[in-house]
Amino acid sequence: MSYTIALAGNPNCGKTTLFNELTGSNQYVGNWAGVTVEKKEGKTVHNGVELLVNDLPGIYSLSPYTMEEVCARDYIMNDDPDVIIDIVDGTNIERNLYLTIQLMELGRPMIIAMNMMDDVVQKGEHIDCEMLGKLLGVPVIPIVARKGEGLKQLMDEAVRIVTSGEQQHYQIKYDYNTQNALNDILLILLENKSTSDHHIQFYASKLLEADSSIADLLKLTDSQRKRIEDVILRYEATSQYGDRDTMLADARYKYITELVGKTVTKNTTPGYLTKSDKIDRIVTNRVLALPIFLLVMFLMFSVVFGPIGEGLKAAVEWLINGLITPAVERILISADAPAWTFSLILDAVIGGVGGILTFLPQIMLLFLFLSILEDSGYMARAAFIMDRLLRKLGLTGKSFIPMLMGFGCTTPAVMAARTMENDKDRKLTIMLTPFMSCGARLPIYALFAGIFFEEHQGLVVFSMYLLGIVVAIVVGLILKHTLFKGNAAPFVMELPTYRMPTLKSTMLHMWDKCKGFLVKAGTVIFSMSILVWIMQNFSFSLNMVEDSSISMFGQIGAFIAPVFIPLGFGTWQAAVALLSGIVAKEAVVTTMSVLYGAGGLALQAVLATQFTPLSAYAFMVFSLLYMPCIAAFVSIRREMNSLKWALATVLMETGVAYVVALLVYQIGSLFVR
Repeated sequence: MSYTIALAGNPNCGKTTLFNELTGSNQYVGNWAGVTVEKKEGKTVHNGVELLVNDLPGIYSLSPYTMEEVCARDYIMNDDPDVIIDIVDGTNIERNLYLTIQLMELGRPMIIAMNMMDDVVQKGEHIDCEMLGKLLGVPVIPIVARKGEGLKQLMDEAVRIVTSGEQQHYQIKYDYNTQNALNDILLILLENKSTSDHHIQFYASKLLEADSSIADLLKLTDSQRKRIEDVILRYEATSQYGDRDTMLADARYKYITELVGKTVTKNTTPGYLTKSDKIDRIVTNRVLALPIFLLVMFLMFSVVFGPIGEGLKAAVEWLINGLITPAVERILISADAPAWTFSLILDAVIGGVGGILTFLPQIMLLFLFLSILEDSGYMARAAFIMDRLLRKLGLTGKSFIPMLMGFGCTTPAVMAARTMENDKDRKLTIMLTPFMSCGARLPIYALFAGIFFEEHQGLVVFSMYLLGIVVAIVVGLILKHTLFKGNAAPFVMELPTYRMPTLKSTMLHMWDKCKGFLVKAGTVIFSMSILVWIMQNFSFSLNMVEDSSISMFGQIGAFIAPVFIPLGFGTWQAAVALLSGIVAKEAVVTTMSVLYGAGGLALQAVLATQFTPLSAYAFMVFSLLYMPCIAAFVSIRREMNSLKWALATVLMETGVAYVVALLVYQIGSLFVR
């Protein structure tokens, strides 16, 4: 028999890290809210007991303000997990306990995992977990999730609770007026036989907040609704605030303050600053923050495309072109294979898939640095820094979080916009996120920057990432003053404590991202290579052709190519490559390898005759900004819940790509020949 565990907690409390430690999974972990946009499942066995672990989205409360809060609340209420593990960030215990109180109201068996206890000690503070557990009536286990400390004790307790069926007796102590109002509502609810016993406390508190969805859910009669409203009015009359939501929140925080006062020893040293505080004085300094952010990004790209990245790339090229290709060629010759198989296997399969794999070392390096920046806590500062800039422009800083995620992959980044409460801001963010340069575009930059800007590769690729941000801001401003008029929602974000990334965590994140690249290379890119080869070697009448310009791709490309002449790359090969990029951006390089029948240095030599540095830069700009891949489009369609909005988004992005690339080439032509 297996039991179900639900992991719940605030964003950035270490919830997904705990999930990975428990299940051995390598789920993505980030240092900002909304990374876990859907619940994830994993299995583990502890003391011979099989446990199904569900990682719920990070939330601050169980109020239905965001999709994450609704998702987490519905799961706990409808699926009734056998035990909830509430992960509390010990360094932010007051705020985290607010969700804890609401989870206790749900009445499910529960354990509190007091995480980041090493940071608590570093701050010179102490939490008496045993005492806190006694006051709440809930076991409180101190842990350090990222180091695996305390997890055995935590799981021992979880197994004990689920196998014993022990009933917990929670001790939530509100002030007299709040508790009195809750008791009056409880009496009304007890009249309904359908009211679930273990959720009734939660229902009462939600009704005290005047949550109409709960009244509908419980199918309360008009008379019961009227009596509950009378209770609420009497409750509001007991306070100067006179607002039910504020009063209940105030009651919870008073209780939390009392708990913390009895169990937490604060560091009261005058002028004491933690290491994070000291670092933030420089990193988030009003003047220095943006230059430091740009410098960090520039250094990262300089390493990725400098001697280290280029050296690793050359090693893979040697492996593919110097060892694998000759070996396969010898096998085909010895097998007396027909001529067309040489072209299919060497040009399409090895040239196409191998051509894209040569960029794997640089992609791994980039993701390695991004993982370190995320795990250390710096990326959260980047969002904070950009918030200040975006807010001055009338945009919401919260948009920058999905955009930052877009540096990895557009699809989950679009989903991360779910955390935004304001629908206009959410749609706007979804439309802007694809302008961020995802990892799949990196091979395009690496290829062209390596050919035309050999001595300044890092700077040129860095300019692509920067351009994506600038274009997103400009387009966002235009849309904000036309389609999406209105005030941006306030942006509240917690800055996590700086932490030294662990080798295991960093490697897991890097592998998670690179795995997607390798899977795509083995499936989508492999299929695309063969498809491109077929369309390059056969006409529409399905006859094999010697001259690829009269092939299917040749004719399609020739039809589209004139559109790109003003942009400087009006060849049918470039047009077809961009077309294939709609399936997957990596396919742009693969298609070129197949079309020119060359990979590695040979492909670079061919492209050097087809492009100029200026047209190559314009090609990179268009590749950066035009519509995202099919997977991202599907994600946009789903998150927008509208095909019309999704189509409008890709049309807008492709139009912007055309205009910006046109400006780059035409203005650049005035200065460079």
